[in-house]
Formats: sequence, C-alpha cells, structure tokens
Amino acid sequence: FDDGPGPATGVALGLLSRFGDRATFFLVGRNLARWPETPRAELKVGAIGDHTWTHPFLTRLAPSEINAEMERTRAALARATGAAVRLFRPPYGFRDAVVDREASRLGMLQVLWSIDSGDSYPPPGASAGKIVRTLARLVRPGSIVLMHENLRQTLKALPGVLRDLSERRLRSVTVPELLVRDPPSLVQLRAGINGCTGNHD
Repeated sequence: FDDGPGPATGVALGLLSRFGDRATFFLVGRNLARWPETPRAELKVGAIGDHTWTHPFLTRLAPSEINAEMERTRAALARATGAAVRLFRPPYGFRDAVVDREASRLGMLQVLWSIDSGDSYPPPGASAGKIVRTLARLVRPGSIVLMHENLRQTLKALPGVLRDLSERRLRSVTVPELLVRDPPSLVQLRAGINGCTGNHD
C-alpha cells in the first residue's frame, strides 16, 4: 500500500487483521505529523517502507534533494516505530540511475510492483469491482501488487480481493516475507528492474 498514513488507514489494517493477511505500507513522511501513531500500528500487521517526505518526482530532483527526501522519511519512521526502515518505493515508480544510487547509498532496497491494481491511475481510479476482477485475473504467487490505503474504492475492494486470495489458497504477505519464501532467481537478479516483469527472457 502506498501514500499513507491517512484517515482510512485503520480500515485497511482492520480488514487485513480480520482476514489474517499482511501487507507492506510505503509511507509519506509529511503525513506522520497528522497520524504519528499509525506506523506502529501498521507494523503489527505488516512491514513499512519509505515513500519519501513530499511524494515528488524524484527524477526531477538533484541528488542531494533525493537523498533528503528519503533520509528525512527514514529517520522519522525510525523515531515513530523504533525500527530500522530498509524498504523504499519511489513515488509513481519513477526512478533512474541517480535515484538508484542514492537509495543504494542509504542501504535501501527499492521495491516496485509487478501488478498495478488500477486503484489510482488513470484518475479517479478503477471502481472497486474492477479492482477485484483485475487482481483475481492477474495475481499469482509472488506478485507484488500496487494499491493505495486511503482511497475509497481500494478499501471497498479489499474484502473481495482478500476473499479471492483465500479461495485460491493464497494470502497476502509482506515484501520481506515474500523475499524469504520466494526469493528471486539468478536470472531475475541479473535482469535487474525487468526481473519481475517477465521481460528478462
């Protein structure tokens, strides 16, 4: 889930708990001022990651600005939770060699996605029903799904998504859990950014 914490994060957490599923939450640092306790609650049902301080297009920034966006958020999340933050997702998935270098300097693991739920783009995002149908059709073991925790249609779709996973004997896990249970192959690692898209053949 991207772009939290926010006013509806608790709904997403409640649904995940009810279904016994877990998730990774990529948080925007400036949102912590309004919801300072939420990251700790998110850790109870998953993992958290850095989604920058202001959610900018990082590829338009100088290296020092990119570093500040990541470092400020990472430090704030560590203060809020008492846990080190090692996961990072660039806003909009926009990254280049400079973003990659700055993330590496901070010891961050960049996490993109293999499936976009369509909940936010193109605006105003897909309907709840379409989100459920899209994910039922596309999700496979090892998929990393992009969703947004504070969008009405996402929260409306989430029970259906989790129910479908359960019916297929799948469940949602955190990115760290996924990497332990289903590590990337050597071919995927060598393919780099294309390793999860199927474009590495």
